[in-house]
Order: sequence, then C-alpha cells, then structure tokens
Amino acid sequence: MTRGRSSYHRAVAATNREAILGAAAQLFLEFGYDRTPLARVAERAGVSKATLFKQFPTKAELFEATVLAAGGSPAPERVEIPTGDLYAGLVVLGRAYSELLTRPRMVALMRTVIAESHHFPELRERTFDFGTLPVLQALGRYLREAHSAGSADIDDPDLASAQFLGMIASAIFWPRLTHGTWSITKEEQSRAVDEAARTIAARFATP
Repeated sequence: MTRGRSSYHRAVAATNREAILGAAAQLFLEFGYDRTPLARVAERAGVSKATLFKQFPTKAELFEATVLAAGGSPAPERVEIPTGDLYAGLVVLGRAYSELLTRPRMVALMRTVIAESHHFPELRERTFDFGTLPVLQALGRYLREAHSAGSADIDDPDLASAQFLGMIASAIFWPRLTHGTWSITKEEQSRAVDEAARTIAARFATP
C-alpha cells in the first residue's frame, strides 16, 4: 500500500508540475516576467499556491524551469549518433540543436530573458544553463568519447562545443531573435549545421 501511495503521489506531482509549467509559459509570454505573479500561475494551472511553492519557491526558479521545459526534448540520446566519424556525429547533434533553437516558444522566452533580466538580478543569476539541456549534455559526452577513442584530438571539449554551437546559433537563432520577421528554410538550417560540422571536424578529427 505504501508503495502504491508513493507512486500515486509521484504521478500527481508530475501532473501538477506539467500544468504549472504550461501555465507559466503562457503567462510569461503574455505578460512578461515582472507582471506574472506566482498566484496567477497557480490559478491558471488549477493548483494551490502551496503546491506551486513546494515545487518552485521563487519566480526565478519557475522561469528557469519553464525555459528548460521548452528546450528539454527530444533527448538526443534517443537518436542514433554515429561513432568513429566525428563529422557524422556532429551533424546529428547539430540538427537536434537546430530543432531546439527554432521552436517558437524558445525564441519568445529568450526574448523575455534579454528584455527583463537586467531589471531582476535573481532572474539574471538563474537564467538557465544551456549545458543542462539534453542535446548539449550529449554533445559534451560525444566529444569526450571521440577524444578518448582517438577519432578526434580535442583538449578542451567545452570550448569545441561552444565553437560548434556558436556557429549554428549565429546562423539560425540570433537573427530570428533580433528580427521578428526574419525566417530561414529547413534547407538553409541543414546547410548551416553541415558547414559547422565540417569546420569542427576539419579542426579536430584525426586522420
């Protein structure tokens, strides 16, 4: 019975969390960070304020979780990542990153971060870490494994990751973030990922 109750409570908590994050995303995008009180989030999510505060004690923590939820799937570890071919693996991971960055909600939430973080130190301090997203965790693991296997010579995987992702983001994300009417085709996105992967492979892949 105890195990059954525990499973039930975990399911309820997961359902409440999903409702809270969905409501928070809607309200943050509609009203901004400053004008979104936690009480309003709880009301729209259909949960008590106590339930919300138990999972997210501060608004900054809720905002961080909202952004992470917007970019936390699909997890690239579910995708077959080629081994022994640095370029091919980078293309798979780069496409996953491209898909994440082009989600409409992700772009809108990042606009909120940029627009309001300077007014709210707690938001700036808790702005989500891209490194916690599954695609970036997978990239770090992939580069370290490639280095250990000898298919790449990468002394600083974190720097190589930043260089690879920076090339992709500069081509498909930052223009969209700063220019609301800017657009990019799927073919152009694929080309940007391919060029970034070729550049990193040319620099780090071993013969």
